[in-house]
Amino acid sequence: MARGRPKKFDNVTEMQRKIDAYFESRDKADLGYTITGLALGLGMTRETLLQYEKESEFSDAIKKAKTKIEESLEQRLLDGKNVVGVIFNLKNNFGWKDQQQVEHSGKVDIVTVLKKAQGRVEGGKS
Repeated sequence: MARGRPKKFDNVTEMQRKIDAYFESRDKADLGYTITGLALGLGMTRETLLQYEKESEFSDAIKKAKTKIEESLEQRLLDGKNVVGVIFNLKNNFGWKDQQQVEHSGKVDIVTVLKKAQGRVEGGKS
């Protein structure tokens, strides 16, 4: 006996039609794309959409749709408007992160550094 609600989509073709309709409707209304908007366009919650993404049959279609949303957010970074909100979205929905790379050059002799540090500590005790 099956438990829970019946699935919203039985096949990826049906879902893809709804995904395409979502993007077309947003384009016609000159509105941006969002993951939550995509979920609503599919008649489900964001959480349900993310569950469908884990299913092999639907995974590729949802990942492609999310990539299209991510690309549109990247483009919005270039217009310079509300970049803080766009960055927040990219970090929280697409795994973006702030990262600094620090390069070191030269040679550090850890034994010499430790001996000097030890000498300062011993010298301070006298």
